[in-house]
Amino acid sequence: MNAASRPSGSGRIPRFALPLAVLLTFAFPLAAQAQAPQAPVPAAKEGAAAEGPTCGDCHEQSPAFSRSPHAAKAGKTGATPAAIEAACASCHGDGKAHMEAGGDASLIKSLKGGAATSTCLTCHIDSNAHSSFKTGPHAAGQAVNCETCHSIHASDVKAGKLLVKESTELCSSCHGSVASGFKTMPVTHHFGRGGLTCLSCHNAHGRAGREGLAYTKAGELPCLSCHADLRGPHVFPHQQNAGDCLSCHVPHASPNSKLLTRSRVDQLCFECHSPITSTTAGSGPPSSHDLRSARYRNCTVCHTAIHGSNRSPELLK
Repeated sequence: MNAASRPSGSGRIPRFALPLAVLLTFAFPLAAQAQAPQAPVPAAKEGAAAEGPTCGDCHEQSPAFSRSPHAAKAGKTGATPAAIEAACASCHGDGKAHMEAGGDASLIKSLKGGAATSTCLTCHIDSNAHSSFKTGPHAAGQAVNCETCHSIHASDVKAGKLLVKESTELCSSCHGSVASGFKTMPVTHHFGRGGLTCLSCHNAHGRAGREGLAYTKAGELPCLSCHADLRGPHVFPHQQNAGDCLSCHVPHASPNSKLLTRSRVDQLCFECHSPITSTTAGSGPPSSHDLRSARYRNCTVCHTAIHGSNRSPELLK
């Protein structure tokens, strides 16, 4: 008898029934899971490291600030969103109440005028014999302070050092009389030549007077940063008590040749080479020098090595 003719009540299970039952057991749950709607996954928000509202939501200078040294300094890995928020808080304080009040300016620390300098000085504290952020003439004050020259959030890309404008133009906005001399005097230093700017000779954070000059690493006047051929040492220097570059030369602009303080060379030399007082060199020109003659009134015609010589004690060559 074949399988088709066997009675159905014989009690025997067809061979294909068990595998079919196993297949259906796994198939139905999988199909149901595939048909069930999936819960939407929220898209990751750009800059998720800074949760909730941020300073950049309202303050339009935020994109520029993110590229500034202040923002990069706040984070060890660069100007990340979290680092930028930390940088804002480090100067302006916690801005939570400021945000919740809809931007109430009284609830955030404002960096304006001389009061802003105290905040800057929490980080910028370097000080030495020639430089001081705290006590220099450009230190805390209502007329001149950190914010006068620097932009906290961003600056002119060409200016650098977070300056609000190029350094020479910036200095000229206060030092007008000096700036006008560069335009009106016949003999001047030439800005832009060899990269020369005010900061080539002056330390903007320096102390008052000559202590504010940009001295070389050897403690020399900034003149020698360019005029290195006059540095020496010389076997026969100009007298040790003769002073320095600024004893004979005007640093910015002059109506006289070679930026001299006097129009005539002999008048300049006689300020020291004269027996009139005890503070001078005590040696005047010899009697053979007839000062009525023009040739003897221009001392450097013969004393050509006026800055020092390795061959002549009289600085003749």
